[in-house]
Formats: sequence, structure tokens, C-alpha cells
Amino acid sequence: MSFAELFPPINKEWLERSKKRFASPFMGTNFEWISVDPMMLSHASVACGFSIGDFYRQPELGAHCVAYISQLYDLLPVTHWYFSLSWVAEMGLDIQYMENMPPVTPTPMITSPTEVDKVEVPGVEELRKGWTMAQFTKANEYIKKHLPEMFLPMVNVSDIAGSAAQLCGVENFIMWTLAEPDAAHELTKKYTQTAINGAEAMASKYGSAMISTGSVLANNDVFSDQMVTDFSAKYLRRLVDQSFRKGAGPQVFYHLCGNHETDYKVFKDHLMWSPFTILHVGYKGREVFPADELVSTYGRLATIMASVDTRRMIEPNPMRAYEQAREQIIKGRDSPNGFILGTSCEVPPYTPPANILALVQAAKDHGTYGTW
Repeated sequence: MSFAELFPPINKEWLERSKKRFASPFMGTNFEWISVDPMMLSHASVACGFSIGDFYRQPELGAHCVAYISQLYDLLPVTHWYFSLSWVAEMGLDIQYMENMPPVTPTPMITSPTEVDKVEVPGVEELRKGWTMAQFTKANEYIKKHLPEMFLPMVNVSDIAGSAAQLCGVENFIMWTLAEPDAAHELTKKYTQTAINGAEAMASKYGSAMISTGSVLANNDVFSDQMVTDFSAKYLRRLVDQSFRKGAGPQVFYHLCGNHETDYKVFKDHLMWSPFTILHVGYKGREVFPADELVSTYGRLATIMASVDTRRMIEPNPMRAYEQAREQIIKGRDSPNGFILGTSCEVPPYTPPANILALVQAAKDHGTYGTW
């Protein structure tokens, strides 16, 4: 039995309504209520009866699970499949699948700053034939064939600094940023150029591909504001600028994961902005980032995506999720370029469905256009 035979067809009426709703922030149409996007990855496969490992080992299955579960919860009208280790296999890292978590890189490929010069940047043609592209192709070709109305090609570069750190080991990379900054920058430059080449490979095959990227390792728990600027914001600008020039975009999703208590401000002067930009920040210290602070800083530059804490998403307490969703919606729903409600990071795989439904209910209750 093929994966497509496991699922009933997507409801066309739901799909059309959801498309109009999703377009509202970018078109100014204010249709129904604000969209909810709880950053859906392997929870979709778990909710469909499969494992976390199934989501990553079988991109076609993962993409269909995301599509079907998006309909169940009344989320976004697009499906996707991605993971956090784009293009590092082509640079020399081994990828190991896990059953109860995303894939990992068991060992770094270099451990000394003197080895950075040996790291090569794979070209566009090499990336077209590489492991990462093969995984994205499996998902994209499957979606085009079986779920064409939900197809949105995506260039995924989850975290420039974090991906560079995978090449030498995260602890080494953090140490190098302090003691061997030239080596840390050179490694980051090489990963950034690899990701740009990957964006060109994706865009040349699938056309205008959404760019999904962000700052994960580079946050205030690890770095000062200046170091976040130097090792993340400036490289994000180069990534998006050059990817635009290679045909990717114009939609961009910036996911600033983790604690961006003060460094969230530094991205304003460095990121590339298009009319289809979404900006998301996870935490301010240990608390979820306040929607109104995002709106006051970035509301005129991008569509704001505010969060419900992922810690609340795993509690057996839908009301707690609902209350925070309501608070964030009320703080952010008047953002001039639109507002989306999400979770502070990937929705945990074993999230109780009632908690996701609580977010959607809050969006309907407090984010329905024309009712506030």
C-alpha cells in the first residue's frame, strides 16, 4: 500500500477557506480569524499513528501526515517536510536516524581550528546530487503528485551558526568564537555559502521557494548581543540576500529560537525584509516572548508570529494553553502587517491534541476579524 492510500482526500472546502485565511496578513483581506501555525513536524506522524523516526526516515509519509493533521486542527493550507541538518551531509558529516528524536550527527568532522581550511564548500551541482536534496526531492515530488494544492517549496536553513557548529562540535564552536574567532567565522562563512548554493539548487528545480531560517544557537543564553550580530544576524542577511538573487523567496520565515531577551533588537538593522516576511521569536529569558514587544519593534517590517510556550503544550491542561494564546493574541492582533499564533518552537511530538485545539479556539474567540 502506498502512503497516499493511507489517507482520505483533503477536504477542498477546508482547503479553500484556509488559503484565504493564510493570505490575510499579506493581502489585507482579514478573512475569518488569525492563522495558527504550531510549527508542525513529527507530531503529525505521531498523531497519525506513526513514530518520530518514521517522519524523518520517510519524507513522503511525513509530508502527508503534516497535510492531514493540518486539516484536523484547522491550521495552514500548505504541507511541508524538513529537518535541522540541511546540507551538512554534503560537507562531510554523517547523519544518524533516531527512533524517538530527529536525526543527529554522531561525531564532528573537524575538532581543531587548524582543520577549518580543509572544509570544502560543495557547489550547486554537487548539492543537486547530494543526500539533503534527495530527501527534499522525495517530499516535494510526493506533494506535487498527491497534494498539489498544498505544495509550497521551501529552502530550509534552520540555523547558520548552529549548522556551522555541527561541523566541529557545538562546544568547540562556542569556544572558538571566543578564543579563535577567525576560525569560527571562516567555518560559518563556508556553511553560509553552502546553504546559498543549496537555495539555488532548490529554486532552480522548484521555482520561487520560501526561505525558512533563523537564529537558534546564537541567542542570549550563549552569546552577547554583539556576538549574535556577528555570528548570526550578518550571516542571515547574506544568506537571504544571495538566495533571493538565486531565485529563492520572496517569502521568508525567520525563527529566532530560544532566549532572545535583548538580542532580538539587533536583527532589525541586519535582516532582509520582503513584503512576505514572517518574524518569530521564542523566549524572553525563561518566559515566552511578549507579542506586543514584537509588534512595537517589527510590526511595520513583517508579519508577526507570537508564541505559546512549548512547555505548556505538553501539560495535560488545555486551559493553560488557551489562556496564554488569548493573552498573546490580544497583545498582537492589531499588528499592522498581520499576526500569526504559533508555538515557541516545534510543537512537541507528544503534545495532547486538546492543547493544539485550545490555540485554534483562542484564535477564533479572540482573533476573529471584525470582532475587536
